Amino acid sequence: MWLMTAKAISMFGSRMTFVALPWLVLVTTGSATRTGVVAFAEMLPYVIATAAGGPLIDRLGARRMSVVSDVASAIVVAGVAVLAQAEGMHFGLLVALVAIAGLVRGLGDTAKQVLFPAAVRAAGVDMTRATAIMDGINRASILIGAPLAGVLVAVTDSPTVLLLDAVSFLVCAAIVAAAVHLAATASPEDRDESSYLQQLRGGLSFVRQDKLLLGIMAMLFVTNLIDQANGSVLIPVWSKDIYGSPLGIGLVSAAFAAGAVTGNLAYLWLAPRLPRFAPFAVGFLIGGAPRLVAMALDTPLWTILAISASAGVAISVVNPILMAVMVERVPQHLQARVYGLSTALAWAGIPIGSVLGGWLADQVGVQAALLSCAAVYFVATLLPFMSKVWRQMDRAPETATPERVPAARRPDVSSPAVEAEA
Repeated sequence: MWLMTAKAISMFGSRMTFVALPWLVLVTTGSATRTGVVAFAEMLPYVIATAAGGPLIDRLGARRMSVVSDVASAIVVAGVAVLAQAEGMHFGLLVALVAIAGLVRGLGDTAKQVLFPAAVRAAGVDMTRATAIMDGINRASILIGAPLAGVLVAVTDSPTVLLLDAVSFLVCAAIVAAAVHLAATASPEDRDESSYLQQLRGGLSFVRQDKLLLGIMAMLFVTNLIDQANGSVLIPVWSKDIYGSPLGIGLVSAAFAAGAVTGNLAYLWLAPRLPRFAPFAVGFLIGGAPRLVAMALDTPLWTILAISASAGVAISVVNPILMAVMVERVPQHLQARVYGLSTALAWAGIPIGSVLGGWLADQVGVQAALLSCAAVYFVATLLPFMSKVWRQMDRAPETATPERVPAARRPDVSSPAVEAEA
C-alpha cells in the first residue's frame, strides 16, 4: 500500500534525525542542557499541533495537509542542516527551526493517521493486521534507522544525515501526492460547517465522554512520560555510571527493538485470531516496569538484555490494538479532531519526560530513579484490570448512522462541547 510505503520512508528518515540532531547539538555546544532544550522545542509544538490541528485538517483535507506538511518539513530540516554547516551557528535560530519542524510534523502525522483507515478499507485488509504492519514498520525503523544513522554520522557528519531526512520527506510527499487518492472526509450530510473552536470542542467532547478512550489516554500519558525519561536520560546515565560504557545504550535499545520486531511479526499472523483486551493488558504489564527494575538492581547484562527483549515482545501488541480500537470507535467525520487530541493527551508528558528523568537522577541517583519510575509504570499498567470498560476492546462498537449518533458524540454546533512511545 502506497500510504504505508510513504510512512515507512518518513519514519526511517525521522529515526536518523533522532540520532543526528542531538549529536549535532552536543558536539557544537558541548551542553547536555541545550540538547534537552532542543528536544523540548521539537516535542512541545508537535503535541500542540496534534491537539489543535484536527479542524484545520478537516478544512484542507488530510491528503493535502500530508503533502504540504512533508514539503514544509523537508524545507525546515534542510534549513537546520545548512545552519549547522555555517560558522557560529546561532542557537536561538536552531531552536526556532526545530520548533517549526515539530509543528508541521505534528500536522502531517495526524493527517496520515486520518488517511490510514480509508487506505486499509480500500486494500481489504483486516484492521488489526494492518495496524500491526504499520507498528512493525515503526519498530523496524528504530532497529535499523537509529544504528544506521550512527554509522552515517560517524562516516559523514550530522548535517549530511539531516539532509537525507529532508529528502525522505520530499519522497514521502511525492508518493502521497501521486499515488494516494483517498478522500478521508465526511459525507455531505455529516460535514461539519461549524467554527474552528466549535469543531475542536466537538472532538474534545467525544474523547471526554468515551470512557475507554479517556482511560487509554490517561494511561499513555503516564507511560509515555516515563518511557521518555528512561530512554533520553536514565538509560544513558545507567550506561555511563553503572555499565561503564556507552555501548550499554545501544545494547539495551537494540534488545528491546529486536524483541518488539519479533513480537510484531508473530502478532501479524495471530491478530485476527486473538482477543484484544488480554494481550494488551498483559503485554503492557510485562513490557513496562520489569525492564526498569532489572537495570535498577544492577543485574548481569545478559539478564537485562533478556528482560528487555522479552519486554519488547510483550509490548509489541499494544500499538496495533490501540490503533485498531481508535479506528473502530471514532466516526469518520470526527477522526482528524479525535486522533489529534488523543495523540496530544497521550504525548503531553513527553516534553517534560527528559527534564523529570534528569531531575530524579540528580536528586536521588539513577537506581532510585529507575525504581521510582518502575513503581509508577506498574501502577499505570494495572488500570486495565480495574474497570470492565477496558474489555470493550474485544468488540467493535456498532457503526452509528448520522441519525443514530448520540448527541453527545456528534460535533456540537450550538454550544461549547468537543498511542505508546515504548
